Amino acid sequence: PRVKRYLVGGAVRDRLLGRPGRERDWVVVGATPAEMRARGFAQVGRDFPVFLHPKTREQYALARTERSTGPGHADFECSASPEVSLDEDLARRDLTINAMAESEDGELIDPCGGRADLADRLLRHVSPAFREDPLRVFRVARFAAQLPDFRVHDDTLALLKDMAPDVAELPAERVWTELVKAAEARRLDRFFEVARAIGGTAWFEMLDLAATIRLHRERSFDEPNQALAALGWTNDRAALGRFLDKLRPERLARRAMLAVAEHGRVLTQAKPTAPRLLDALTAIGAFRQGALATLVVEAAARCAQVSPAPLSRLAAELREVRVEAAPGPAYGAALSAKRLEIIAAKLAEAPGKV
Repeated sequence: PRVKRYLVGGAVRDRLLGRPGRERDWVVVGATPAEMRARGFAQVGRDFPVFLHPKTREQYALARTERSTGPGHADFECSASPEVSLDEDLARRDLTINAMAESEDGELIDPCGGRADLADRLLRHVSPAFREDPLRVFRVARFAAQLPDFRVHDDTLALLKDMAPDVAELPAERVWTELVKAAEARRLDRFFEVARAIGGTAWFEMLDLAATIRLHRERSFDEPNQALAALGWTNDRAALGRFLDKLRPERLARRAMLAVAEHGRVLTQAKPTAPRLLDALTAIGAFRQGALATLVVEAAARCAQVSPAPLSRLAAELREVRVEAAPGPAYGAALSAKRLEIIAAKLAEAPGKV
């Protein structure tokens, strides 16, 4: 048949690495947008034709070529005619390990040497056109986090260093997305190490990267928001504020980073005073229902290498406290006094265990 589909990119790479693949993307060669719609696919791409399968909802993109038309991340001219070949589509991709495809009968198509680079544990660019998209500086840093035993090829590293000044013009949301993906891999240290080696730290220059890299190399975090919240452990409130103003992350991550910066050490120090501990628990919302308090306690505990369990139990106990007082300021004062009394008693019973 004239129209053929190929599994491409990360799904092929991860299968060859023996890693579980989270999603499958397809390239379609020889089709037009009208033909795809006629087969029941829903078109979702505006800049280039991307479609969702009517049943599986997997992404199908028409084979395309790209040509840079300006300095910006979005300054590209795209051609997705039926005449574009699979090899031409693969040649526009970023890294050789992402430029492989698999036919429906299982044949591996590897025009750029991706399989050899998988064996050699190399992150290597496909072609000089790589430099046309400055976001690839952070994509490579993110792949270094996801594949921590891979190293950046010397030629690719040199090209990335040449591209580094251009990252300052990237949209904040694209940079934040790559940072979150690195946090999902639980290796933010590798992300920042590679960004620093490249010289692409314009978005992170206010952070103490050496301390941040050291912390994330030594600690493990169960989920991305914990890893991101830990940035508050190694950076002061002012620096963190500048970082957050620049990247504009989603609300929970922002609040968690600031809460760890302001209260994390009080929550996990060996001998906190009862008033300071109560203030910290109140400030992170430990007596409300919600994810923030749990996230901050977990992140701070992992940073300090202590168990979060005692503090979580204390917060749960204090959350249930009720007092006999009239509603209003008097009730709030009585409630705080009762909670303070309980914390003081706990600290006296087991100093360093709360």
